[in-house]
Amino acid sequence: MLIRRPWQDSRLLPTNETLNITTPGARGWATISINDRSDRVMSDITAVVTGGAGFIGSHLCRALLDRGWEVHCVDNVLTGRATNIEDLRDNPRFHFIEHNIIHGLPDEPAEPQFIFNLACPASPVDFGPLALEIMRVSSEGMRHLLERARETGATILQTSTSEVYGEPREHPQEEHYWGNVNTLGSRACYDEGKRFAEAMLMNYRWLHGVDGRMVRIFNTYGPWMRPDDGRVVPNFIRQALLHEPLTVYGDGGQTRSFCYVSDTVAGILAVADMEASAIDPERPVYNLGNRRESTILEFAQTVIDVCGSDSEIAHQPNPHADDPARRCPDTSKLEAATGWQTQVGLREGLEATVAWFRDELC
Repeated sequence: MLIRRPWQDSRLLPTNETLNITTPGARGWATISINDRSDRVMSDITAVVTGGAGFIGSHLCRALLDRGWEVHCVDNVLTGRATNIEDLRDNPRFHFIEHNIIHGLPDEPAEPQFIFNLACPASPVDFGPLALEIMRVSSEGMRHLLERARETGATILQTSTSEVYGEPREHPQEEHYWGNVNTLGSRACYDEGKRFAEAMLMNYRWLHGVDGRMVRIFNTYGPWMRPDDGRVVPNFIRQALLHEPLTVYGDGGQTRSFCYVSDTVAGILAVADMEASAIDPERPVYNLGNRRESTILEFAQTVIDVCGSDSEIAHQPNPHADDPARRCPDTSKLEAATGWQTQVGLREGLEATVAWFRDELC
């Protein structure tokens, strides 16, 4: 199944006009308008994408290349995959540097205009064996990126996470909510690592005037996910395609919202494209995800239907003590600031994702 990249219609537009992003819709290709600056889509822009060989990072690299930008992808491929960017290697505007940002940044590019930080293992299966790496990349690695932004005047966009809300007592979650996180739990390396990175970015804004902004990404899925990621989407799809029982923890009443990767990347670009003066100075952070909430049980049945599988559902005790019962973003702040909205429905996104998984597993 051919999956068309959703940024191919991006084009240079006059200042204060809008960027049209084409994205797959149920009845063809829909176009959404996002407030944009012309200099953000010019071909002489250089961007660093850390974690660029990962799932979302590799999609972002393609989006920036489709804009005509020079892209320097920095990744130590600890959890990213070289195959995610293999088709980009022949592009003269794409540069891959295998490097761990815990130890600093490569000398080149010396003066990027943008730094997108997606460097951090994010799967629960990594929280045990890679706990220290997660905490170090969220602290030492983040400091190196912020120092480069301070030295060069680059805009830095940190991809944070819905995990900063922990087990939320507010629903849906808004950006002003401080969260309810267990600092001593098995997920704390990731939850607290991301919270620390947010705090460091804020202090670089206050003390050094760095143009830093953040998005808190909720569950994202799509092609190029790690099949062994351990999260619910790849787990369910893999089990359904292999006609194995789908493992649902507890009664399946816990909820999640699922955002297709092209919508997530469009949201990242929307925040990157905002004028510095338009960024919320007190909370320069924007929730990024799908507002449609599904129970895990409902989601499991949808995956079975899309896969055409005869798999059954197997309920098991939940081994994850800190697994949140509800998770759904309030994205009204991002929508009001940029006009961004999700475009890809759950079933449509799953069809594209399942098609990719079929090829990957075979």
